[in-house]
Amino acid sequence: MKALRPTVVVLAAMTALSGCTAINVVTHRVSTDLVKVVGGTYQLDPHHWSLLFDVDHLGYSRFVMRFDKMDASLDVDAAEIEKSRAHITIDATSVNTNDADLDRIVAGPEMFDAARYPTITFESTALIATGETTGKLVGNLTLHGQSHPVTLTVTFNGGAPDPLTGQNTLGFSADGYFDRSQWGLSAWWPAVGNDVHVAVQAEFVQLHN
Repeated sequence: MKALRPTVVVLAAMTALSGCTAINVVTHRVSTDLVKVVGGTYQLDPHHWSLLFDVDHLGYSRFVMRFDKMDASLDVDAAEIEKSRAHITIDATSVNTNDADLDRIVAGPEMFDAARYPTITFESTALIATGETTGKLVGNLTLHGQSHPVTLTVTFNGGAPDPLTGQNTLGFSADGYFDRSQWGLSAWWPAVGNDVHVAVQAEFVQLHN
């Protein structure tokens, strides 16, 4: 019986922990009150994000592509939220159109030319509040070796300690448009439109020093 006691103790601890985790998840709530946001540096949660581009295809539909590799960070100024900044780096070779042959074409010399320009970056320069949880994020988009300003409409979905990890976490949605021809990406027009819609969903986890 004595040999079984450590196993019983471990099982009991695991059961208790599982119960606490379940309770944390069930009672979990996020706050959209920006006053409660904890300042600091936040890193993109690698498991909870999506970045989509969609563009007109012959007037039939908006053709959607996603990127499978992206890194991003936020420098959050809790005292003055509008001084917060975002830094995003996208792997241009990770474009995913759900068609391997088309992936190679889009990443190739006719479009992204990822061999020469392997990364797409966005560096914010201003955050302008438009409501209690919304704002305009202005920044420079570097694509195909050129940089031009882009404005994204951002919604703060909420923040709170993650119920599973306890880490401070922030969630955002963002979208905007840019004219790809400004970056020298005019291939396949007019079959493929110039007006590119960007849609982002992202969760950020606070880094601890």
